[in-house]
Amino acid sequence: MKKSPVTVVKERFESKAKLVEAVQKLATADLWVERLNADKGLAKVSNEKLIKLHDVLADAKQRFGSRDKLISAILELKKRTKDASYSAGLKKFALPQLLDLHASVERASKRLAAKAAAPAKAAKKAPAAKKAPAAKKTAAKKTAAKK
Repeated sequence: MKKSPVTVVKERFESKAKLVEAVQKLATADLWVERLNADKGLAKVSNEKLIKLHDVLADAKQRFGSRDKLISAILELKKRTKDASYSAGLKKFALPQLLDLHASVERASKRLAAKAAAPAKAAKKAPAAKKAPAAKKTAAKKTAAKK
């Protein structure tokens, strides 16, 4: 059974205030694009969203270190490292959206690499295809069409 967000906060951080502090420590200028309502702040955000935000920030910091490195990794996977306008567009994305995009592009590049490797293996194993039966079928169709 899935634990409630309050239970998770109490287990991992002891209180919501400590969770907010942990998120604020991770939300540096390297990772975070400031889009918070100044009046409400992080204290008014739900526990579930704060937990997800903490997990995303921690993951991004561990794997990439900064937003710029994450964006450059996406550009390299898409083979668009010199595309400045695309890079500028990516800089406007939120961190969770960038991580999702990176995962998607990474999966697509792995599939593409697997497809490129698969025909080479199949060509070595498969014998030459016989074309005689196909030729007979087309000849039969041509004679039927003439009648």
